[in-house]
Amino acid sequence: MMADNNNRDPSWITKPSFVVLTINSGLAMYRAMEDAASVVFVAGSYLLLLLLFYCLRAYERAPPGSPARERARRAVWPLTTLLTVAFASKVAAAMSSLAADAVVWVLAMATTVGGFFALIVHG
Repeated sequence: MMADNNNRDPSWITKPSFVVLTINSGLAMYRAMEDAASVVFVAGSYLLLLLLFYCLRAYERAPPGSPARERARRAVWPLTTLLTVAFASKVAAAMSSLAADAVVWVLAMATTVGGFFALIVHG
């Protein structure tokens, strides 16, 4: 059952999804206990995702044209950029060739630049 647009409550899938995300992040940090960099990566990614979802929810709740809606919209780009760079660095580190590494970074930069134009320039 889909949530109707006038309903201000999250859809039924949102809360269980956050529970799964939290458990999965906690387990990943537990498994990586000896690798501080991995723990920081997982914790940082988790916090960035929470902030991103918070900003998206604030954007949805704010009335069109309001300063709160504009602030939330402008906060989305830096958060998505940080997540993109974090995940690109992990993926690029796992690549076996310089060409594959370059492709990962080119795609990450294209996503970041595209997001900037979509969210900031053309708003």
